[in-house]
Amino acid sequence: MAELRWHPLIQDWVMINSNRQNRPQMPKDWCPFCPGSGKVPDDYEVLKYDNDFPALSQNPPQPDDVANDFFKVRPSYGKCEVILYSPGHHTTLKELSDEHMRKLVDLWAERYADISKDENIKYVFIFENRGSMVGTSMPHPHGQIYGYSVIPKKLQLELQSAQEYRKEKGNCLFCDMLKAEQDFGKRIVFENDSFTVFLPFFTEYPYGIYVFSKRHISHITQMTDKEKTDFGVTLKQIVGMFDTMFDKEFPYMMCMHNAPVNSGNVEEDFHFHVEFFPPLRSANQQKFNASSETGAWAHCNPRCPEETAAELREAYDRYKNSL
Repeated sequence: MAELRWHPLIQDWVMINSNRQNRPQMPKDWCPFCPGSGKVPDDYEVLKYDNDFPALSQNPPQPDDVANDFFKVRPSYGKCEVILYSPGHHTTLKELSDEHMRKLVDLWAERYADISKDENIKYVFIFENRGSMVGTSMPHPHGQIYGYSVIPKKLQLELQSAQEYRKEKGNCLFCDMLKAEQDFGKRIVFENDSFTVFLPFFTEYPYGIYVFSKRHISHITQMTDKEKTDFGVTLKQIVGMFDTMFDKEFPYMMCMHNAPVNSGNVEEDFHFHVEFFPPLRSANQQKFNASSETGAWAHCNPRCPEETAAELREAYDRYKNSL
């Protein structure tokens, strides 16, 4: 079974795919992403790998015969890829060279551009799940890319908010948000020539940082040569900062928000950024999405953003001083 089913209460599509249930846990003595496995080249630095258990396909099966006048289905059209960061099974982003990180950014941009050429794809989502706490079954350093045939609900809401803000204020919502954070200052964690890392005023997670491009761009493919290099270094430093925070590997979900593709001209409104969702609220306590967060989308952050931003700055300084 593989199809999209319409959720009429929230007006969104849900992916149904029984194939995903068969994903294996990582064997102790073998990894398909390591050189020598027979699944990947014996020599690579970064690599695109078609997902063995895709939730979406460019040749999807016909939906099951369950639709009627009320229940709506559509084919699970799309693209699912794995992006391998390094051939090293235990290598982390913070251990990669700046040059290696640049190659990773180039691969993301290349795959983003290629997937976007399919006019049936409306959103290209680059992301990473790190750590067993967020459900990662394969510890080899990697991320993923999903190409959706619909614009996911959260991205719809972001775009709609930005369009309404521009209509009212005449400005980019994201640019004004970044300026407001820069003016306030206390939630800025670090920055470089091209990107600002900050803990948003409204963050739902204690350490839920955002990364905004300083220049208004809408897609990762619009980055200049310097911006691509700075972006790779920024992500590397974020992971180093996180791991320094509690002196252990820090779990997170990393989500890149590009503008929708093949959906009209929205580039003026949408601003490229990255959102991190780390499930820790202290060294040994997990921040769960319980009933309020899951059932009502009413988030409660148990920590003050200004205080956790200070903790992140201190961890960033310790990480930089350790190099």
